[in-house]
Amino acid sequence: METIFALASARGKAGVSVIRISGERAFSAAASLAGPLPPARRAGLRVLRGADGAALDEALVLCFDEGRSFTGEPVVELQLHGSLAVVSGVLSELGRIEGLRLAEPGEFTRRALENERLDLAQVEGLSDLIEAETEAQRRQAFRVLSGALGEKAEGWRRKLIRAAALLEATIDFADEEVPVDVSPEVLELLDSTLAELRGEAEGAVISERIREGFEVAIVGSPNAGKSTLLNALAGREAAITSEIAGTTRDVIEVRMDLAGLPVTVLDTAGIRETEDVVEGLGIERARSRAEAADLRVFLLSEPGEDLGIPSVHGDITVLGKADAQAWDGPSVSGKTGQGVGDLVRQIGSVLEQRASGAGTAIRARHRHAIQAGIGALESARIEVCNGPDRAELAAEELRTAVRALDSLVGRVDVEQILDEIFASFCLGK
Repeated sequence: METIFALASARGKAGVSVIRISGERAFSAAASLAGPLPPARRAGLRVLRGADGAALDEALVLCFDEGRSFTGEPVVELQLHGSLAVVSGVLSELGRIEGLRLAEPGEFTRRALENERLDLAQVEGLSDLIEAETEAQRRQAFRVLSGALGEKAEGWRRKLIRAAALLEATIDFADEEVPVDVSPEVLELLDSTLAELRGEAEGAVISERIREGFEVAIVGSPNAGKSTLLNALAGREAAITSEIAGTTRDVIEVRMDLAGLPVTVLDTAGIRETEDVVEGLGIERARSRAEAADLRVFLLSEPGEDLGIPSVHGDITVLGKADAQAWDGPSVSGKTGQGVGDLVRQIGSVLEQRASGAGTAIRARHRHAIQAGIGALESARIEVCNGPDRAELAAEELRTAVRALDSLVGRVDVEQILDEIFASFCLGK
């Protein structure tokens, strides 16, 4: 493969900028700029010089041998002073070296995947870690980057290979020294894998919300103080406030960090009967977004008010404009800040409790693959229960499950299944 190079740190002025070179010519290319290189995995201070011998910069040079780098290839990192001119000069010199080219977006990570330094889930975890905005997103992405999903997938893989081996032994080696009835062990393997996959599928929904953000809708009648409360939560004038009822006609969204979780707070149109066509469209949209939100904050104009939107477990009800009316129950005032802190803590508590059920599958792709695998394994279980005459159908359903989980557990081929058979039953074939 061609040797590639690129700026690995953010563009623009910085204290330090890092240029990465990866490929079989990485060491020779770096040596043409820095002279003799330091030993692998030890940094050395070197003066970088262009083809004309002029000094470009004084930099730390760090080398990684093949198989011990991020990409799995020989890699050199040049840690430069973060000047636009310095970075541009070094990149220009590298571009003049034969056999080197500028890397394409994501190409270093692509090579790490191709060289089996990362699996596909880890690549996605790395992408999410770079994009993480909150502590919960960081923790979740780092867990996946560290290989948590891969470890689970490897456990599922071992069970599926074992189950497939047992079924194949029943079909192809019935006259050999194998257990007469393998169905109890096969069912045990299928049941344990199904239980884990179902739990992971449920957790994936929450994981996706952590990755993409929870939605919290503020719902109330016109002039209940919803926009003022939104501004208090956001700490800025995100929504127009007015004493005139019905000011908000569309859904206003503000993204923020609550309790370390990514949250989009929705300010919706006031719920009421109206003959105004435009306001009516806003109210209909408010109802739709409120019902689809992860959590609703019902901001009441008066105790016992019915807004006509069903409340579900976890939803929060508070009295608005607490500065203008007294009530013994939970109340809040976006104008004075009264009760805002308590409301934020309550929202954070509800969402934290839901986030605790997150799994290691964090993307819709993961969830879809797991659900497809669950469906195939459920069919395989039915065929196993139908008796040994259905072993071939059960084995085919199991292979379908394995293919569905390929993106998570890797490809399971015939040779691996046969290896398991021979190791377990000493068939001597």
